[in-house]
Amino acid sequence: MTQRVFQVWKGSNKFILARHLRHEFSPYNAGYAIMVVAILFTIYVLILLFFTSARDPGIVPRNSHPPEEDLRYETTVSADGRQTPSVQIPRTKEVIVNGVSVRVKYCDTCMLYRPPRCSHCSICNNCVERFDHHCPWVGQCIGLRNYRYFFMFVSSSTLLCIYIFSMSAVYIKILMDHQQATVWRAMKESPWAVVLMIYCFIALWFVGGLTAFHLYLISTNQTTYEKLRYRSSHSRSIVYNRGCPNNFLEVFCSKVKPSRNNFRAFIEEEPPRVITLPSTTRESEDENVTRRQKVEDDLDIGDDLMNLSRRCNAEDANNNQPHHTLDIDHERAGSIRTEARHESWGRRSGSWDVAATDVRESRSYATAKDGRG
Repeated sequence: MTQRVFQVWKGSNKFILARHLRHEFSPYNAGYAIMVVAILFTIYVLILLFFTSARDPGIVPRNSHPPEEDLRYETTVSADGRQTPSVQIPRTKEVIVNGVSVRVKYCDTCMLYRPPRCSHCSICNNCVERFDHHCPWVGQCIGLRNYRYFFMFVSSSTLLCIYIFSMSAVYIKILMDHQQATVWRAMKESPWAVVLMIYCFIALWFVGGLTAFHLYLISTNQTTYEKLRYRSSHSRSIVYNRGCPNNFLEVFCSKVKPSRNNFRAFIEEEPPRVITLPSTTRESEDENVTRRQKVEDDLDIGDDLMNLSRRCNAEDANNNQPHHTLDIDHERAGSIRTEARHESWGRRSGSWDVAATDVRESRSYATAKDGRG
């Protein structure tokens, strides 16, 4: 093979970029295929990364109010016997999936019952269908609509690392053959090949491990969230398992559902909704009528006491006799009228019996006066 100038150079210079792997194969330009494959493979991986990061992972639109069909109306009784209606919503409910009962939870943030296999991401603050995990490396949740691209991105990165590592190793081998040198001297001649080999070897442990783990998840039709959270629940793992071939077809060959969100749509303001609680109108009306009657009776008693008091004072003045009930009657009458005006709805006055007794005593006293007169 014809040698190049840098190969027979007599000086002590070091040539770094003079040797190219693409010229080391028997057809002189056949080595260009190695570079083209590496460039196209890198672009392909970057496109998959963009699809994974920029695609809607399957966000469930939020509700503006809780679902009315699931509301429960309950009545609580306070210590004084008052009934207060309240609205409650069940925290979970049962749905049937492939003939198996599955419990779904209510999301307070999104105000909806999460669909099966849906979970609320604490980082994105969204409920995501078929939630797998939140990937910090791509800055996006991995869910129903981008899981396929995520797996293709991870697996393609694994293949790219293997390809670059292999081509770097081939280049080191060619250096050893041409210079009849050891592997250490060949590595010293091409330090960049060594750097690429180390970098790809380290990256291969991460992306290769993820690829193997997600191959297992796909074969059993599980998600990372389900595998880590329900690892002890065997019944949960078999609900969605349709067999290994069908599981792969579901992930890679099924049609991707359209997004449930139109992020470019204009916002339509919804009028505020009012939840009508079950009325206890009749009970309230009866209670109000009873209290109103008590207040009216109280006012009547106060008027009677005032009239009796004036009558007794007039008779005592005519007969020049001291009166004994004037101060008591005025005090009682004033207190009853005050209590009748300022009585609160939740409290019962304790002066009703006393007032009735004073009325009877005052009337008996007036009768005795009339008899003596």
